[in-house]
Amino acid sequence: MKATEVKVAFYDTRIYDRDAFTNANKEFLFNIDFFDFHLNEKTALTAKGYDVVCAFVNDNLNASVISILKDCGVKLIALRCAGYNNVDLVAAKKANIPVVRVPAYSPHSVAEHAVALLMSLTRRIPQAYMRTRTGNFTLNGLTGRDLYGLTAGILGTGKIGKIMAQILSGFGMKIELYDVYPDKAWAEQNGFTYVEQQKLFQDSDVLSLHCPLTDGTKHIINTQSLAIMKKDAVIINTGRGALIDTKALVHALKKQTIGGAALDVYEEESKYFFDDWSVDVIRDDTLARLLTFPNVIITGHQAFLTTNALEAIAQTTLGNVKDFISQKELVNEVK
Repeated sequence: MKATEVKVAFYDTRIYDRDAFTNANKEFLFNIDFFDFHLNEKTALTAKGYDVVCAFVNDNLNASVISILKDCGVKLIALRCAGYNNVDLVAAKKANIPVVRVPAYSPHSVAEHAVALLMSLTRRIPQAYMRTRTGNFTLNGLTGRDLYGLTAGILGTGKIGKIMAQILSGFGMKIELYDVYPDKAWAEQNGFTYVEQQKLFQDSDVLSLHCPLTDGTKHIINTQSLAIMKKDAVIINTGRGALIDTKALVHALKKQTIGGAALDVYEEESKYFFDDWSVDVIRDDTLARLLTFPNVIITGHQAFLTTNALEAIAQTTLGNVKDFISQKELVNEVK
């Protein structure tokens, strides 16, 4: 099959997606259509006539959707993200539809955003910005604290977690790590220490989450783990929303048994993130409550959003499609 004959349907796209993929496609020459709506059971029939569907984190590729895609003639599911917890892999395998992803694009983009969230939270930057915009230059209520000398706990030491550890080490923080598959040689080389999960929770002044979402990590931050953390500790999450039991976090924030949180992801984000709700009512009571806390910062899943990352995502995603139609090994296939 020639590249120009390959039809690819992109779901849940924004201007930045279209720009990045249109530019990258000058090399690949696929026949691409961009849709701004999510891929789910109600929209899956729009894939009829397409060889490939390209989905993002908030698209729903459950067994029903995959069955429809199969009937529509879809031969490949290309995820333009690293996570794949929104895909029923068992159903995809039964349907004989390979699933490919972008395992790494720009890990620096996510780690740097996590650091930006941390600094904004601990130094009260949003509050200070809003004050000075209205001519208010008072400092009351803006007291922060040095990161130097504090302990940073890194939960998950893949590429992003490692970069986060190295950046925070540059601030003079003590680095403690936890991972199911520890890279002890790297840790020793950098002067970092792997510890047990409970000790990580107990010791961390800053706890940054960088592990994948699995059955074992879902709600890894919960009532029990929050109870053993320091009362002034802060949690940074640029990983997956469901790593945190958000209701437990809200309870801890209300009781002031946790110092704060900076979140780029939220476990029920699919309805709200990437859309404009500024003139509507947010009916998710947990999200609405989170937005009221002065010691909580939420960004709308933008940690990946740099020009470097978008270019890498586009190149890898379209490269995955090229490998598929060329019958090459799918090095980025999700098994």
